[in-house]
Amino acid sequence: MRRADRLFQITQYLRGRRLTTARQLAEWLAVSERTVYRDIRDLSLSGVPVDGEAGVGYRIKPGYDLPPLMFNADEIDALVIGMRMVQAWGGPQLSASAASALAKVVLALPKDKRDFVEATPLFAPNTQMDPLHGERLEEIRQAISSRHKLLLHYSDAQQRASQRVVWPLALAFFGGTWLLAAWCEARDDFRSFRLDRVQQMSAQGYYPDRNGRRLADFVRAMQRATKEAPPAP
Repeated sequence: MRRADRLFQITQYLRGRRLTTARQLAEWLAVSERTVYRDIRDLSLSGVPVDGEAGVGYRIKPGYDLPPLMFNADEIDALVIGMRMVQAWGGPQLSASAASALAKVVLALPKDKRDFVEATPLFAPNTQMDPLHGERLEEIRQAISSRHKLLLHYSDAQQRASQRVVWPLALAFFGGTWLLAAWCEARDDFRSFRLDRVQQMSAQGYYPDRNGRRLADFVRAMQRATKEAPPAP
């Protein structure tokens, strides 16, 4: 990585976090801590308002803005395919937001790089996306944001029907399928539900922000289950 690119990356990290240690920066950038200390000193001398000290951490004072971002060809490819995947699989509201965000990225690019966006040969066809799933995806996003319970009329892999009242926590996309991570009241435990197996859905009352039933608890539970699972034959 060129030194100029490394200084830019350090500035980005320090703008996006409260405190970042030299050790963290060194690990992310694959350089020594001594190099990080030297780079931070040079950033400060160049006028970047870096606060902090060695052993404690660093940050950039709020309100500091960088010049318009410049992306290389690989970064443009990553942005375009990411936006196109959201447009294809993210539901109507996310799709529209992705298109709007991509348009803003194009406007922020210099003229000689705008052609990279149109020329990117990376696509995400949405021929398999059921419009109804897109609408339900939006409903679930709203329920997660507002902490509304959901009543799901659900069919499992054996086509067994059930009704579940769940506390929606997060959505995850795996190989063309959206999964809802939730606390299931019927099972008194965490469960994941495939969106394409939801037959009907309706919002219920609010659920509390309760310790042991948050998204972080769900992630820890899944990690434990993965570690405890027997090895594949």
